[in-house]
Order: sequence, then C-alpha cells, then structure tokens
Amino acid sequence: MTATERTGLDTVPSTSPTRRGRVILIAVGVGVLLSVLWSYEFVDHTIGDSMANAILGRDAKATAIGGTVAALVFAFVSGLAGTFTACNIAMAASIGPMSQANAGAAARAGLRSLVRPVGWLTLGMVAVSASYGFIGVLLGERLPQLSTATVGTLPVRLIQSMIVFGVIGLAFVYLGLASLGVVRDPFAHRPVARVVVLGALVGGFLIGRPYPLFNKLFHWAVENGNPWYGAGAFVLQSLGNIAIVTVLFVLLVLVTRGGFIRFLAASPARTAALTGGMLIALGVFMVVYWNVRLPAMFDYGWFPTMPYNQ
Repeated sequence: MTATERTGLDTVPSTSPTRRGRVILIAVGVGVLLSVLWSYEFVDHTIGDSMANAILGRDAKATAIGGTVAALVFAFVSGLAGTFTACNIAMAASIGPMSQANAGAAARAGLRSLVRPVGWLTLGMVAVSASYGFIGVLLGERLPQLSTATVGTLPVRLIQSMIVFGVIGLAFVYLGLASLGVVRDPFAHRPVARVVVLGALVGGFLIGRPYPLFNKLFHWAVENGNPWYGAGAFVLQSLGNIAIVTVLFVLLVLVTRGGFIRFLAASPARTAALTGGMLIALGVFMVVYWNVRLPAMFDYGWFPTMPYNQ
C-alpha cells in the first residue's frame, strides 16, 4: 500500500478507520481529562505570576505600568508568563504542523530552514494580534473583555472568553479530524497554509483572554489611546506566548539533528496521528473547559472537580 490513498474527500494518509477511531477516542479522553485536572490557580498564579514577578523584579499585578517602554516589556513578559494558562496551552498542537511545513525543506537543506515554520506561525499570529490591538484601543470600554458587568453571576468578559475559545476549540477539532482524513482537509498539500492559520488561531487567543496580567495591559493600551501602541503591545504579548513552544520546537530539531522531522516525514500516517491527536485533544480541552467547566464554576450546570482545583 502506498503512503497515501485517494478518498472522496482529499488525498489523506493511509490510516485505517480502526486506527483513526482509536486516535480520536484517546484524544477526546485526554482533552476531557485535562479539563478536569486543570488548576487555573496553580498555572495562572503559582507559575504565571511568579514568573512575571521574577523577570520584572516587582509585583506585576500591583505595580502600575510606567511609560511606553515599560509597557512593551510588560507585554512580552506577561505573554511569556501566560504560556501555560488555559487560554494558551492549546498552541502546543502547532508543533506537529510546524514539523510538516518544514519536512521537505529539512530534507533538502538540513537545519538551515528551521526558522521557516516558526516564521509562518508568527505571521498568522501577528496579523490577528496586531489587528485586535489596534481595534481594541479604538473600541475601548465598549468591548465585553474590558467590562465589569455580569449576566446573572457570570462576568460579561468571561462570556466573551467562552465564545472565542469555544469557536477556536472547535476549529482545532476540525483541523485534527481533517488531519486524520475524517473530514475534508482545506489544507491538503498546503502545510504552510495550515501553520499560518494555526498562527492566526493562536493570535485569536487574545480576543478571549481573561488572564489578569493581559487585562492590565489591555487597560493600559486603552488609557493610552494610541491604537499603534495597542497593536505593538499585543504583538509582543503574542510573541511571549509562543516563545517557549518555539524554543522547544527548535531544540527538538537541533537535538535530534533533524531526526524528529525526518521521523515524521517517513510516515504520513504517523504524522497524521500525532498532529490530529494533539489538535483534537487540545481542541476538546478548550471547548470543555471554557464552555462546560467555567459555567459550572458560577453554578450554571455541574462539572467534576479535584480537591485542589475546586
């Protein structure tokens, strides 16, 4: 059997229906389990706030942002600190697609083309984050994300989070199913386009992010009143968000001397399983966490909790 098989959808990796079903079931289970085990207190405060405080040398939440340069530094650092928050962790799914986008070039030019997939991811992300920063400053307090109002017991800003992350989560799930050949793949034979779109989805995380340090940055940008400052600050925030995953990808390729990419390129079915599984798992996590667990925190429905994350 060849590496790929023609179906009525597109040319997809020759992964048997049984294997595809197993990958999907495992991925869904991992996504739901992660949403149960997740502790936003530990990730947002113990890790995120501590990292920001250590890098900035002060209490990032309590100290006012002073001046444009300080604000831009704060933007990158707060983005870095928010790497593992529930509104950003799903970007880990980009490692598989970035490897696919680099597979052909790596085979021809070794590690010289390493920066290309990172650049494509950044392009999609920057386009969205810069646009939202610019428009966000113009709209200001009219945005639900900056509102202190509530609907019942649920803050309006979290309703925006639920909608945004729910949509992005569903997009991740669809892309994962497409990678496995279950639904039509709009990016068949276009791995670079897939990475750019994933970058745009990562940039879209800012549109729903309730992370306190980001909220503080957003208020500074609006109070400043310059939409170009907003665009620049949001771009730096997004760059901070992807810095650790980018370093992880680069190290993975360098340490294995390109072997990781060649390992994936050697088996399209294996690549599809890895990429599809990660996208589905993290997409399910986003949907379940933001649209089931979050409302349950405000007594809208029920969701299981652990003793440490009630």
